[in-house]
Amino acid sequence: MLHVVLFRPEIPQNTGNIGRLCALTRSRLHLIHPLGFRITDRHLKRSGMDYWKSLDVLHHDDWESFQKHPGAPRRLWLLTTKAEKSYWDVKYADEDGLLFGNESSGAPAWLHETLGESHRLRIPQPDPALRSLNLSTAAGIAVYEVMRQWRTLEAKA
Repeated sequence: MLHVVLFRPEIPQNTGNIGRLCALTRSRLHLIHPLGFRITDRHLKRSGMDYWKSLDVLHHDDWESFQKHPGAPRRLWLLTTKAEKSYWDVKYADEDGLLFGNESSGAPAWLHETLGESHRLRIPQPDPALRSLNLSTAAGIAVYEVMRQWRTLEAKA
């Protein structure tokens, strides 16, 4: 199983889109609180549509609760613009987690330090003058790289 971890997401539409992505790819979604919206927000439901009820989602009060949870990933990869290693250069393993910071500030410095450079990944951008991809777009790109490596969708189709 692949885990997608959102650290304090702020925009319900992004979380809804990522929830839909996770439901379709049978990935587990972890939401680390506080969230920038209520989970009943109509925008969240609209973007996740009827997929939300099929979603394997876990809520965590904070980072410490997430780390201690028995359903947490075995290994984490932080997707960030502040990494040297590309997400293409990793061989993903079962129970890996893709970690994404929030929309306005990304992951805090202490989280970068906790995971270390070896577990930080970037999605290459041809134009470094532009800030970054949208959160749900980045999650889709990274999740489907894992699916490509694992070829799990083809096996289930």
